[in-house]
Amino acid sequence: MLMRTDPFREIDRIAEQFFGTTSRPAIMHLDAYRDGDHFYAAFDLPGVDPDSIDCTVQRNVLTVRAERRRPTGDGVELVAAERPMGTFSRQVFLSDTLDTDKLEAGYDNGVLTLRIPVAERAKPRRVAVTTSGDGRRQIDA
Repeated sequence: MLMRTDPFREIDRIAEQFFGTTSRPAIMHLDAYRDGDHFYAAFDLPGVDPDSIDCTVQRNVLTVRAERRRPTGDGVELVAAERPMGTFSRQVFLSDTLDTDKLEAGYDNGVLTLRIPVAERAKPRRVAVTTSGDGRRQIDA
């Protein structure tokens, strides 16, 4: 018995993992960086209604969810459907050196940007060095 296999099957599988499908979108892309006393995370969410964005932090795990929907209505006729639709989700593990109680979020031009200050306890601090009369040094933190 001769079995035929599709030579493009593996390529399709890899493409679906990377780009997602219409029923299961790929994860949202992220840039993360520190600038001074703040940590930033920028998520690409083009075409997403800002009201559909849900951002939560629980035990230093940041979860971002957003939904992109197709236009609907009586007069809407779908001609092409190439952009992934559905619910996108991404989790990021945050360091305990960040002050998540002061997290700020903004959505502009299809990018969700989170700004999280570095916690005071994690910032560098100067340690006072004192000396006693006998030449010994005492370090106070």
